Amino acid sequence: MSEQSLTQNVLFEKVATQGGQFVGRVTLNMEKALNALNLDMVQQITKQLLVWQADEDLVCILLDGAGDKAFCAGGDVREIHAAASLHPGEIPAPAVEFFTQEYQLDYLLHTFGKPVVVWGDGIVMGGGLGLMAGASHRIVTDRSRVAMPEVTIGLYPDVSGSYFLNRMPGKSGIFLGMTAYNLNAADAKYVDIGNHYMHHQDKGKLITALTDMTWQRDEASNHQALHRLLNEFEAASDIALGASLLQQHQAQIDELMSGSATDIVNRMQALETEEKWLQRAQKTLLAGSPISWHLIIAQAQLGTELSLAQVFQLELGMSVNCCAVADFCEGVRALLIDKDRNPQWKYSSAKEVPESLVARIMASPWTPTAHPLSQLAG
Repeated sequence: MSEQSLTQNVLFEKVATQGGQFVGRVTLNMEKALNALNLDMVQQITKQLLVWQADEDLVCILLDGAGDKAFCAGGDVREIHAAASLHPGEIPAPAVEFFTQEYQLDYLLHTFGKPVVVWGDGIVMGGGLGLMAGASHRIVTDRSRVAMPEVTIGLYPDVSGSYFLNRMPGKSGIFLGMTAYNLNAADAKYVDIGNHYMHHQDKGKLITALTDMTWQRDEASNHQALHRLLNEFEAASDIALGASLLQQHQAQIDELMSGSATDIVNRMQALETEEKWLQRAQKTLLAGSPISWHLIIAQAQLGTELSLAQVFQLELGMSVNCCAVADFCEGVRALLIDKDRNPQWKYSSAKEVPESLVARIMASPWTPTAHPLSQLAG
């Protein structure tokens, strides 16, 4: 028994449980675009989640993506690129609107209260990782490929990257940001992006199990029961999780990612390795935006002192500033618009990037009371 909307780019479904409650299913339905988020999708999801958050009979959220290639490959930034290209040096209004509402949605997921399950099968990148990071139950599969590839488009790992990257083991967070490394399920569990593992073919079994669960009125009890259920799925999986390359090579990663952006880039330029995963990481880093390198290091220097709300407030300023004065426009042009993969970055090396530019990007363009995310609490 279910009620399903006919919304084109997001599907909403209330699935009845045996106890008479409901699980709210949100399916990103832009399969050809690898379920990339646009502003309309963000607005629809936020509106529905707020309704379900207040619904006492709605006990759990399941968030997944259409098709078998991706949960969500990021945000659709073409409109932002178009607006930013028209007025270089100015903060484009579409950027403020999109990033504000995207971060509000991410924050809502982080603070939802009721269990939120993300089925992180296939590609989970950028904005998709922002959704996943906000979920209480983050499922990765044998097909998961998780990454923060913003260095390739002149941005930086946003959507609360300043929060979750800094809580990863050693300097693995810096490594992920600087190299856009693709994590598999074992890597994702090691750095706590994923906290449960299932076979990709078990999605139907998961939905059935969610409807068969005995749900309580108590959110804490429901979280615990759901964790037990997902742990049972993992224990029964016939495909082993495997080893994490990040974990196996943590000491080497920590050594490579030590020091300033210039130190790291120099070290990666001099690196000689036969390891294909590290060769790919090296190539991606060295092709990335020098401004982005510095922003990623500035993120890492924030540590873990900022609250989640403060992180989103900081990142909103950084993101819109990147659209105005960093490499964002050129990066998006080269990768997504013209697709020549030959970005002409503003600076050709890490040492050329002025500290004053990095400070400008890190500074909020708004006063605290006028900040678009001033209403976030905590």
